[in-house]
Amino acid sequence: MHYELLIRGGTVIDGTRAARFEADVGVQGDRIAAVGDLAAASAERVVDATGQIVAPGFIDSHTHDDRALLAQADMSFKVSQGVTTVVAGNCGISAAPLRPDMELPMPLNLLDVPHGERFTTFRAYLDALRRAPAAVNVAALVGHSTLRAVTMGALEREATQKEVAAMRGLLEEALDAGAIGLSSGTFYPPAAKATTEEIIEVGRPLSGTRGLYVTHMRDESSRVMEALAETFRIGRELGVTVVVSHHKVQNRPNFGRSRETLPFIRETMRRQKVCLDCYPYTAGSTMIRTDRGMLDGRVLIASSEPHPQCAGRDLDDIAREWGVPEAEAARRLQPGTAIYFLMDEDDVRRILAFDETMIGSDGIPVGDMPHPRLWGTFPRVLGHYARDVALFPLETAVWKMTGLTARNFGLTGRGTLAEGQHADLVVFDAATIRDAATYEHPTRAADGIRSVIVNGSVAWQQGRHTGARSGQVITRQPA
Repeated sequence: MHYELLIRGGTVIDGTRAARFEADVGVQGDRIAAVGDLAAASAERVVDATGQIVAPGFIDSHTHDDRALLAQADMSFKVSQGVTTVVAGNCGISAAPLRPDMELPMPLNLLDVPHGERFTTFRAYLDALRRAPAAVNVAALVGHSTLRAVTMGALEREATQKEVAAMRGLLEEALDAGAIGLSSGTFYPPAAKATTEEIIEVGRPLSGTRGLYVTHMRDESSRVMEALAETFRIGRELGVTVVVSHHKVQNRPNFGRSRETLPFIRETMRRQKVCLDCYPYTAGSTMIRTDRGMLDGRVLIASSEPHPQCAGRDLDDIAREWGVPEAEAARRLQPGTAIYFLMDEDDVRRILAFDETMIGSDGIPVGDMPHPRLWGTFPRVLGHYARDVALFPLETAVWKMTGLTARNFGLTGRGTLAEGQHADLVVFDAATIRDAATYEHPTRAADGIRSVIVNGSVAWQQGRHTGARSGQVITRQPA
């Protein structure tokens, strides 16, 4: 037996929640060729995994990597933590389709797509990713807010029937090109005026396909239960799988309400297909906002186009220095991104531990001071929450970021470690893995990641990127 790549002497956690077992893994081309005792085999390249865990490559269920896949194609902030596949186009925001001349409203402009590098169709975007592969695989959603911005002259109103029809046509094109579904972000200004009926009618092409409806809900604070009900209704009307993005309950008066949301989600799962993901932090990150609810806790500025020197500083310090209220300081700092400390640790743990919760980073790959989740999400789950806090076994942690996610998003051939599967693999040290990224130093690579393999090519080895860019575009499988 001779393989192109042989991972020898490791302990396999296969992404199914089954008990770990000792095995070698042989790789031929972009597929796993053998799992078992391969002591007699030879290989062109051998990775010594003695004392290490060998697992399927992690799947980031929630990213905003649409533009980074082309502009930062080495994707070091993902491969360094074991991620081999990303789901892009979340929160209603996608890099296509866009008009070359249009001004991008916040938060669409967080994708940082220059005028001269835009794609007028979703197919053109996916073709560009195929021509210039990134270091990770990508499955892409098309964003409802993007469709609104392309179609509507003014966004602070409901869409007309003609505009809804135009958006529906763009969704059809994206699905035909390979988009895995539609995302929405009614929490954000470009879609805040969109009615439930608008989203249902725009989303009609999803019905009868394996396309998903993925949403940053209208409210994750005092009206979170109403927002969940709206989300589930959209899924029922369209007959599709729903993904509740980065589930949380934010603002102090709502601390503890995960005890209310999670049973509601579980009960709904008995009647329709519902999924959810979360990130392992008590702070979120998004565009700089001025509404009171977002300014109730600590606000750390991550990036600011007019005042880049303010990145890494607290909003209240900036406001005091300028002699203005925080809301006015936030307005002056726009456009940009900020980190909002609005969640309770007990809620984060409760949601993470919920049996069906997937792991998504929700990182924004912009600027020098991003939320540390961009670099640290997956090692933080494995090291801090699984090992140190003992929130769940390591097999469960791996399943939440591999097999569960592949199943929910329909990523055929990925997410589990078995013969015939794509050779997306990560080798890590269960005893030392940890997130090194902090709010003060957010771009530090994780500790304990030994090797990362994407479609059979080693992309990360012993703390360094190899330069490999072997990622593939994963498209929706026809129903």
